[in-house]
Amino acid sequence: MKLLRAARAIDARVEPLLAAAGLTPTQLGVLEALWHKGPLTQVSLGRKLLSSPGNMTDVIDKLERRGLVCRGRKPGDRRAVQVDLTAAGRDAIAELFPRHAAALAAAMAGLSDAELDTLGALLRTLGRTAAGTYQPPEADDPAPDPLAEEYGLSHLRR
Repeated sequence: MKLLRAARAIDARVEPLLAAAGLTPTQLGVLEALWHKGPLTQVSLGRKLLSSPGNMTDVIDKLERRGLVCRGRKPGDRRAVQVDLTAAGRDAIAELFPRHAAALAAAMAGLSDAELDTLGALLRTLGRTAAGTYQPPEADDPAPDPLAEEYGLSHLRR
């Protein structure tokens, strides 16, 4: 429950910014992924954002109607639909993302850099475990994070 409460508190902090931009969190996720990774297939976006194919189609349809993304066949694999930012989409995410990142940073300002690193490692492990893709570390992996040891989580590795 602590994780859900913290996530809701962070959502409440960034939601007004997204609402003012007329975006949902998933729409922002699509724009951000395309901005940082370049063109991606709809399937890749769905996996990256943990969204169903039907929902991803709806999200991309709405972004396309607003002129923020465009779709086409992936070169070399005409079966795959590739999504990319338009110039308007690039401008929108370039303007919005720094403010969104600042709001997230403000929400997490109570954590030190070391705590943020530990939190990141813990959340990666949690996400992989929940998704069924967690692989336990090998015996010759590097030592665990010192804070992980302090909190009794030394079995987690970076």
